[in-house]
Amino acid sequence: MELHQLRYVVAVAETRNFTRAAERCLVVQSALSHQIARLERELGARLFDRTSRRVRTTPAGEAFLPAARQCLAAAERAAAEVASAVGEIRGQLTVGMIPTVAAVDIPAALDAFHRRYPQVRIRLRVGGSEQLVDQAKEGTVDIGFLGLPVSARPEGVTVRRLAYDRLVAVVAPDHPLAGWTEVDLARLATETFVDLPPGTAGRAQSDQAFAAAGVHREVAFEVSTVDSMMTRLVRRQLGIALLPSNFTPHLPGVVTIPVRDAPARIEHLIWNRTTLTPAATAFLTELDISVDDGGSDGEH
Repeated sequence: MELHQLRYVVAVAETRNFTRAAERCLVVQSALSHQIARLERELGARLFDRTSRRVRTTPAGEAFLPAARQCLAAAERAAAEVASAVGEIRGQLTVGMIPTVAAVDIPAALDAFHRRYPQVRIRLRVGGSEQLVDQAKEGTVDIGFLGLPVSARPEGVTVRRLAYDRLVAVVAPDHPLAGWTEVDLARLATETFVDLPPGTAGRAQSDQAFAAAGVHREVAFEVSTVDSMMTRLVRRQLGIALLPSNFTPHLPGVVTIPVRDAPARIEHLIWNRTTLTPAATAFLTELDISVDDGGSDGEH
């Protein structure tokens, strides 16, 4: 079993297409197909079901993929460590982030990092805080930017607390509340809301605050992430939203109102000590953070 065979399998699984996988791996399709068939013979199992219309991973292929990805990641880390030993930073940096990061200007940080270390390939993953913690534990994300309710604690990762923030009400410019200088949760509970799905950290911070205030609110529209769709729904007065005050200046065409008993959140930076690569260490340095600056695993 060879590394290039593992790389081909992962590429086919992710693209679900032999032609696109070959293009990604910079080989001709016939060579890629031949190597995967050779690996399947060696394993004694088919990794993919192929038809003229689609490629689907078999149960054996699904079982094979996690270990294949781990092997490739380990090989890449080994090469990066050797490069670091001779003064070069290369390899891959995977940064995970929630959409509402405000404590760090991530594009500016990545720009400075890329100029200093142009040989590092950078990947961005946008997702929920819970997903990013799991991915950091698995080593599929090197650095993660989270936003959690003040009562929540990232576990199993190294944590650096970045910022504390309170949520504000976000309404359309012609909404009846738009002219208010302050509002409370009891008044907001009479409105219809646009929010994230239940079970997410972004939803939890608001749900916990309304529960503590002893009032119930209606969430009529759920969006999978804080993006332009949420803002468009608010602008059409289909609902209002609660979002971090440091993030809302980035939203066009809406009005924000301070909330007297507002929910709060804490932004965290996380990483996994055991899988920290030279590129990730260099990125933390770019942020003026030492790898020893974070709390011990699971601590703020």
